[in-house]
Amino acid sequence: MARLITRASLVSDEVLNVIAHLPTKSLSAVVEDAFYRKLHDRDFMRIAVLLAQKSYDEGGCPIGGVVIDNKTRRILGKGHNTLVQESHPYNHGETSAIRDAGRQDFSKTTIYTTLSPCDVCAALIYMRGFARVVVGDVTNAAGNEAMLRAKGIAIDVLEDPIGVALYRKYHKEKPDQEVEDWKGVAAVQARHKRAIRRSHNGKRSI
Repeated sequence: MARLITRASLVSDEVLNVIAHLPTKSLSAVVEDAFYRKLHDRDFMRIAVLLAQKSYDEGGCPIGGVVIDNKTRRILGKGHNTLVQESHPYNHGETSAIRDAGRQDFSKTTIYTTLSPCDVCAALIYMRGFARVVVGDVTNAAGNEAMLRAKGIAIDVLEDPIGVALYRKYHKEKPDQEVEDWKGVAAVQARHKRAIRRSHNGKRSI
């Protein structure tokens, strides 16, 4: 059966966007294996960034993830943060991609994440035995890379400028949502209480 995306297809954002938005299970009917072998780390990271953009456009947190088979380079799973869309408190870009990949031997895979993994995602990456993680943004957030390396996981930082700029924009626009995604609703409420106390203290000093 002829595929829509073949060895001859250009590796462009338009083509990668099609791959990002199609259900993972449909990719085998659309994408030739030879096309995957043309893709580099930056291309898989760009797919993750396009998924982050999808989440942002839906009003969610702009974080995406992609899991590939190290040998075939096929995409096994992909997804984005769904804190807002599904009211899901821990379905981050990484967990979404891992869930989409399903029951795999993750020691034979690489996971691409548009943002430095949080504590929960870092623990899942370690517990599921991933061989390698590629991180697309340590400018806006960083912290668990050294811990994962100490656990024997290969970590590569490959910042995507579009992804970095997108998360920086989101950080300025929705600080409460960002705090909730990292630390939960209680942390947002504590943040507001601190702001109120600071405001009251400032009024007393006038």
